[in-house]
Amino acid sequence: MNLYRENEYKIIIKKGYKEGMRSDAVIYANKNLERFLEKEAINQIVNVATLPDIVSPAIAMPDIHKGYGFPIGGVAAFDIDGGIISPGGVGYDINCGVRLCSTSLKKDELKGKERDLVRTLYSNVPLGVSSEGNIVLSDSDYRGVLSKGVKWAVEKGYGNNDDIENIESGGCIKTEINTITKRAIERGKNQLGTLGSGNHFLEINYVDEIYDEKISEELGFFKGQVFVMIHTGSRGFGHQICSDYVNIILKASEKYGIKLYDRELAAAPFKSDEGQRYFYAMNSCANYAFVNRQIFKSIVERTLLKFFKISPEMLSISTVYDVAHNIAKIEKHTVRGTERKLIVHRKGATRAFSKGSLEIPLKYREFGQPVIIPGDMGSCSYLLIGSEGSEETFGSSCHGAGRVLSRTKAIENARGRDIIKELEENGIYILAISKETIYEEIPDAYKDVSDVVDVVSQANISKKLIRFKPLCVIKG
Repeated sequence: MNLYRENEYKIIIKKGYKEGMRSDAVIYANKNLERFLEKEAINQIVNVATLPDIVSPAIAMPDIHKGYGFPIGGVAAFDIDGGIISPGGVGYDINCGVRLCSTSLKKDELKGKERDLVRTLYSNVPLGVSSEGNIVLSDSDYRGVLSKGVKWAVEKGYGNNDDIENIESGGCIKTEINTITKRAIERGKNQLGTLGSGNHFLEINYVDEIYDEKISEELGFFKGQVFVMIHTGSRGFGHQICSDYVNIILKASEKYGIKLYDRELAAAPFKSDEGQRYFYAMNSCANYAFVNRQIFKSIVERTLLKFFKISPEMLSISTVYDVAHNIAKIEKHTVRGTERKLIVHRKGATRAFSKGSLEIPLKYREFGQPVIIPGDMGSCSYLLIGSEGSEETFGSSCHGAGRVLSRTKAIENARGRDIIKELEENGIYILAISKETIYEEIPDAYKDVSDVVDVVSQANISKKLIRFKPLCVIKG
């Protein structure tokens, strides 16, 4: 496949490379990451460029790998009037995202307690594919979760208004809950406050490196500070919504004469009845996921308070930011000098708005939006801030390291190794629901997150603020 490298961090696939392309496709990758590009993932981002009324270009972030429909790491914007919405551009784990919380704890205060802490966390947080939480929802509560989002959780005593301020979209997106199927409601009824499985995790980490002392100091961040990172989404509720609507949207593609170069890219006009119903069902899932991370944060807070035997004031756990990865949102962006209203799909990508954006909480508006980039469980993670270069990516950045090994291959690579011991030798303590889960998530299964972050930094999409190192990791 002929790829044109525009500069050291950007590859262009020109419109016309494949029949039906309506725009260029752009892949952000340096020479080191280019060797990991999968042919299937490249084909997927090219196919995204064939969708109706796409606003050039179709974009792949440096953590790109093969997904369902869109590649993971895919970003595409469509005109609000003539464009489409596609479940394949959002994925099955709707609003899978990350919550980052700061604390007043210092790394040294955890020394020698890591093993006990990881065991305590493991025993207190619901994990796994079919895990159920301790939240029993009445029909009224369920409607509140879906329509009010995190405001519902705060009203019920899970956190406070500061949390709401520091969540993307205030933890609530407009929805119409009559678009939700009975099966989806049943699957989500008992899963609030649960982590799930796969690459979902709870991590206790600490600040290892600070890249911008001035901004970090203004935000109250310091070296050795302990943070909590929560990665989970809408659980079985979101998965069912995607499953329910994939076939509906596929039929709509035929109904509206949308030519598909991949059936997984089934799409409906955004303003069609089918497109609107999926959009609002997806928004309900997004609200559910925001609430899930909010409740999970409360569970972790209670666990830490009891474990360290300290007051809430001494722990001072606070939401730094909460971002969605898998979602489609109505946004305004300037395209070739003209402001346009778009439906922006992010599949394994996160918002990264630059300073001044009204979408950013006031405390970050003069700096840029926090961008949380988890790495693999054996290396490091990053906090970045959105920068001016994100205007080229519809205010989007990468969302993680990006897999290079399938789960099957990762398990094969882990055979004969003691992964838990390897991690402990590096000061990282892990517990998971099974050894297989740990094997699936071995550090070797992922790209080097520092390479990925370097690319978005070089492209001025987002700037490095802080690097974290893991201490305790919980996997579902």
